[in-house]
Amino acid sequence: MSILVTLGVGILLIVLAFLGLNRLIRLGGRQAAVIMAILTVGFYLPFALMNWPGADVVAIHVAVYLIVVFMLGILAYQREQRLHERGSGKGFRWGPGLIIGFFAVIIALDAVFVTVATGGLDSRVSAWLLPKPRQGDAISSYFPGTTAHDFQKKEALYNDYLQRVERQKKRGWEVDYGWLRAPVKGQASTFQVKAVDRHGSPIAGAEVSARFLRPSNQREDFSLKLPEVAAGVYATEATPPLAGLWQVVILVSRGEDVHEVQASTDIGAP
Repeated sequence: MSILVTLGVGILLIVLAFLGLNRLIRLGGRQAAVIMAILTVGFYLPFALMNWPGADVVAIHVAVYLIVVFMLGILAYQREQRLHERGSGKGFRWGPGLIIGFFAVIIALDAVFVTVATGGLDSRVSAWLLPKPRQGDAISSYFPGTTAHDFQKKEALYNDYLQRVERQKKRGWEVDYGWLRAPVKGQASTFQVKAVDRHGSPIAGAEVSARFLRPSNQREDFSLKLPEVAAGVYATEATPPLAGLWQVVILVSRGEDVHEVQASTDIGAP
């Protein structure tokens, strides 16, 4: 579900519930705001946990919802003060209005930025704003990004990665890799991996795979399984979908031994 939809629906429900507490039940603006803040977090967090959209999206929703509650509390409190002082709730004060307008602009911009980053621009807007692509190419307006390793997310995983790197150095395997001919977008080419141990003997009977990661668009990532074509030699054909720079993660596994190589490759245009 789009973040703009969930934010819009959530804000509408918050406004209606706040008006019910403030106008119908006659709670003061401050009391109504406190109750709404508790109810908002209490209802949204379980919903987010059951439909996890990511920590950044959850943080944006919680921040926006609480800001809306805060602004409603300010408006209700200002109205109560005017009623107490002049006996009329009419009139407009620029201070609260400017604060509300500022937060409204921030909320709208954040929602638009997150939506564009995760889903891209509408095709008509994209055609108007972005340069016209060359024939056969495509322009992406979103940026999901790509990460070759997940160990950076948690210290325990990072420490495990360091231990694997140390064992890999001691094992002394040597892995050579590359294309048998210059790779070109949309054309089949053979990707080959050669693996030998510290004594120069071929590493036969291993499982070899290669992941090709697109730095700007993870939707274009693809993986290859390389069968053994000779002792210690593994190869398969691949057809790169896009030209440009790709990250490559090669894994050579035999038993409990795993050798990993990080590299990059440049795919040419036809």
